[in-house]
Amino acid sequence: MRIRNSLRIGILLAIGSLVVITASLSAATIQEKSTYRATGSEGTILGTISFAGRPPKPLQIDTSADPVCGSINPNPTTDWVVVANHKLANVVVYLRSESLNMYSFDAPSPDVKIAHKGCRYVPHVLGMQTQQTLNVLNDDPTPHNTHPTPKNNAEWNQSQPPGAAALEKRFASPELFIPIKDNQHPWEKAYVGVFSHPFFAVSGTDGTYKISGVPPGQYTVVAWHERLGEQTLDVFVAGSEQKYLDFTFKASDH
Repeated sequence: MRIRNSLRIGILLAIGSLVVITASLSAATIQEKSTYRATGSEGTILGTISFAGRPPKPLQIDTSADPVCGSINPNPTTDWVVVANHKLANVVVYLRSESLNMYSFDAPSPDVKIAHKGCRYVPHVLGMQTQQTLNVLNDDPTPHNTHPTPKNNAEWNQSQPPGAAALEKRFASPELFIPIKDNQHPWEKAYVGVFSHPFFAVSGTDGTYKISGVPPGQYTVVAWHERLGEQTLDVFVAGSEQKYLDFTFKASDH
């Protein structure tokens, strides 16, 4: 009996020691993740997103469920694929690299803004860092609702009457890509990409994007579009280098 009790105590002590060691290693790993500080040798990745072929025709949106929406925005159309002069907007371009996982990055002080404007989300696609503040505004003379549906972050669902103060929200974990809807106006949709680092951009109506302050190193550059999918290119960025990378999405991707 004493042998059995001694054996059990020994096993429990061994398990306890293993837990302590594992916790210590985890804590050490977290402590070793230092905050990245710019050195002055960072590079830039920039380029243009093009669209080849005939873009899908925007569809008319029925906003008759809220007469106010019809009065302030009489002819709204879908913004799934926004193309002008063969240039594609609303493409999120971001960097992926194991080296970025070695650092933490301070959240930038400027807040990110998204507004209900003309009974649409403006902008339709946006990017932000973890713990950066997202300001949600209601610029319309009608009530709106904002309801992100994340998988890795806390879900929230909040309404705003006209003239209400901006909602201030943050996301604790990186997540690609969080759909945002308006339960009161189901045609309103947007997407937000939440990153652990600041190396991302969204292409404008001229198709251009620019990612600055990139530490020298090897990266996978990802270009993501909500309807046209994802493309990737591998690139090495030398110190203070400007690297040009263009992407082309095709009508057949839709």
